[in-house]
Amino acid sequence: MYRQRERLEVLLVHPGGPFWARKDTGAWSIPKGEYAAGQDPLKAAQREFREETGLAAEGPFAPLGSVKQPGGKTVTAWALEGDCDPNGLTSNTFSMEWPPRSGKQQEFPEVDRAAWFDLETAQSKIHQGQIPLLEALQRILAEQ
Repeated sequence: MYRQRERLEVLLVHPGGPFWARKDTGAWSIPKGEYAAGQDPLKAAQREFREETGLAAEGPFAPLGSVKQPGGKTVTAWALEGDCDPNGLTSNTFSMEWPPRSGKQQEFPEVDRAAWFDLETAQSKIHQGQIPLLEALQRILAEQ
């Protein structure tokens, strides 16, 4: 999601859970998730956006393409113009053993926070493998 204010801003989310709790630079992401082979990638992106933000992603959508992150995950993304209050977003949760080897399961939000960032700041906050998606958004908007 992006919006035009004094400058172009993008909505990024921060992953939840103890591993990401103290990480900031390079930890943020576009709302995203996995989808199965044969599943419509745009419909999956809309579902994942809702799961991570609590918001419905309604087009029009601008395809940003796909990027392969350093860890091997391929991310296919679309841009949509919109606005929201990041403080009001809600996320699904996941369960994991925490602390490690404790035998105790704890619930954590998939996303623990969201924020609007101008493109320059977003490029330092976002996972480095997703920077090309920000560049694609910039190109698409410049062509309009």
